[in-house]
Amino acid sequence: MLPPCPHLPVPRAGLDWRTLQRFRNERRGAEFYFACVEYAQVLWQRGLAARALLCLDRALGAELQGDESVLRDWPLPYAAMAWCIAHCPEGRFIGNPRVHFQHYAGRMNEPRREQRRWRAWACWALVRAVRPALSGDSHHPVEEPSLQKIEAQLATHGLPGEVDRWRAVLAGLVQNSS
Repeated sequence: MLPPCPHLPVPRAGLDWRTLQRFRNERRGAEFYFACVEYAQVLWQRGLAARALLCLDRALGAELQGDESVLRDWPLPYAAMAWCIAHCPEGRFIGNPRVHFQHYAGRMNEPRREQRRWRAWACWALVRAVRPALSGDSHHPVEEPSLQKIEAQLATHGLPGEVDRWRAVLAGLVQNSS
């Protein structure tokens, strides 16, 4: 058992893969979002770091407008993503999150392609701040965007306040590494 991520909810007992499976044929809105962040905590605490990050990816892909009450308690999981990457114990499989987000952003498809693509690049930037020694995939030809471009695209395609949230997490990471 890993210590809980402070940026994710305390999960209800008994959550498993069926938690998300029930949304297979349903709208993936606020309920789906909460299920993703809640189940990510379960996966994280079980030591399944890479699967927890994938669950947070799914949360970032939820169909949200920005005014959902769940976002007041559990904002878009940029802080959770950064915290889990920073606190993954040695020997726990997390893969290379930098490569993951580079591939994810470079190969994104619908629905809401641009929103999800720029969220992936935003997470990629967080990984670079948290784990600067991780290398990208030189065999995956993609133009790596600047922080300014990520910010501009999140402002265009993201939710109200999303850029501020991402910037605050990124600033905290940069400040803590100094």
